[in-house]
Amino acid sequence: MIQLVPSLSVINGKTVRLSKGDYSQEKEYKESPLDIAKKFEEYGIKRIHLIDLEGAKKGSIVNYHILETIAGHTTLKINFSGGIHTDGDISKAFEYGAESVTAATMAVYDSDLFVSWLQSYGREKVALAADHNEMLLYIGGWQRKTEIALFDHIEYFYERGLKYLKTTDINRDGTLVGPAFDLYKEILEKFPGICLFASGGVRNVADIEKLNELGVYGVLFGKAYYEGKITLKELERFLVTV
Repeated sequence: MIQLVPSLSVINGKTVRLSKGDYSQEKEYKESPLDIAKKFEEYGIKRIHLIDLEGAKKGSIVNYHILETIAGHTTLKINFSGGIHTDGDISKAFEYGAESVTAATMAVYDSDLFVSWLQSYGREKVALAADHNEMLLYIGGWQRKTEIALFDHIEYFYERGLKYLKTTDINRDGTLVGPAFDLYKEILEKFPGICLFASGGVRNVADIEKLNELGVYGVLFGKAYYEGKITLKELERFLVTV
């Protein structure tokens, strides 16, 4: 059964969502990150993806206190991302309550360093984010375009032991236009055994069902929940075996 992983984005300690990674299109929600996290926990969600959007843009973690608060007041497993650039960042994320981390930018800038993280912290603890626009990677909180092809990047780390991969089609993120089903199918065919987290564009429960049928390991969703397109009640059937 597909893993459900709500995505919780934070700026200045507040719950926000962006559209296509555009910081000028920030939408703030009234509920605090902790209140939202508790609501997920009450419904049987086991894991969340916490994104420090300020950290992603700055290149170093900013919202440690939100990570610490959620970890201290819930039993949720927290995958933390945004500003993971050094061993010190990873250690600090774990110290403040993260169960695992997701990194993107440093996998581009220093591939050897990222591989060393897989080896030293373990492939269960470090995931790769490979987020793209028209199949080219974007890094630094999606503010910087590279000329690196998505599949070449995934293949490099797959051959070096990568287990968990999160891929977002940036043009779909926060748009409610539907996931990139064909892309995810191709990734699963090219990289057997990869634990793929689909991200971006999820509109409704039907999208989650289709991703489950494709064999996607997990799905990240955010805006569809915050905008009332998906209710926690609807997700209960996915949580029975979690």
